[in-house]
Amino acid sequence: MMIRSSRFRAEREAGWKKLETLVTVAEANGMSALSYEQAQNLASLYRQAVNSLSVARSISMDKALLAYLDALCARAYLVVYAPQESVRGAVVRLFTSGIPRAVRRSALPLFIGFLAMVLGAVVGYLLYFQDPEWFFTFVPPSMSDGRAPGASVEYLRSTLFDDDRQDGESLGVFASFLFSHNTRIAIFIFALGIFASLPSFILTFYNGLLLGAFFAMFAEAGLGYELFGWLSIHGVTELSAICVACAGGAQLGLAVLLPGNTTRREALRLAGRDAVKLMILAGLMLIAAAIIEGFFRQLVQSTELRLFIGWGIGALWLAWLMLAGRGPEIERDL
Repeated sequence: MMIRSSRFRAEREAGWKKLETLVTVAEANGMSALSYEQAQNLASLYRQAVNSLSVARSISMDKALLAYLDALCARAYLVVYAPQESVRGAVVRLFTSGIPRAVRRSALPLFIGFLAMVLGAVVGYLLYFQDPEWFFTFVPPSMSDGRAPGASVEYLRSTLFDDDRQDGESLGVFASFLFSHNTRIAIFIFALGIFASLPSFILTFYNGLLLGAFFAMFAEAGLGYELFGWLSIHGVTELSAICVACAGGAQLGLAVLLPGNTTRREALRLAGRDAVKLMILAGLMLIAAAIIEGFFRQLVQSTELRLFIGWGIGALWLAWLMLAGRGPEIERDL
């Protein structure tokens, strides 16, 4: 047995070593690091190694030789047949096609997310005018910062137009705080979605109640237009991010509620692909919203310019998500 194994190895080992060298280069630097001739040799040597492995198994060679050939053929197979893509390429594909396609496939979850926010805002607005005391039910004192029913019009206006411009360092701290706060809310909303979507819907609905009550209070003081501009510069992106996070949670919840012809586990696994992409999108939007809210909203004091910036950025988000990745669907859509 040992003599036969030694002879078998001696006749073929030179090709195995060449294959191992080429595989090592391709594993470290990708197939692009090989020349055309080397790539041809790699394919040929791989076929020879697979044939050697088949022969070695059929004539019961020693275990060490079989283990070596098994490992070598497995490595060569991955180099020859596995998708070759860098991390940078994967990230680029995620943003150029993966996320936009996931958004377009998630019409129902997105409808649920935005519906929760809009319904909450409408209910909060109507309840405020029915009884201003509802404001204190929805809005904790720590968030109102003196902006409450009974506050003077001058004070409310001063919270929208701050003539004492903050320095860059304090604006940076403010932006960091906003990003961390809003990210926690979005993650919480997303994570709760797996529980049949209802908790995510309720939490997003509550954020809408806050928004509606605040708007009603400023509208009562005759500052509705000014507040709309103040909110628009960052809210178009920030509130949309919260709705997108809710949609990601709803995607998971719908998979649990309506698995279709698959098991719930399989439906959850499939829905998770798009749900994670929606959460990545929400995180990206929250980063942008924190920068806008921490810097531009404090520096831009014109309501019209705030409206232009806020809704202009919203149009850019919409254009990216609706137009990117419109080519033929590919199997390896991240």
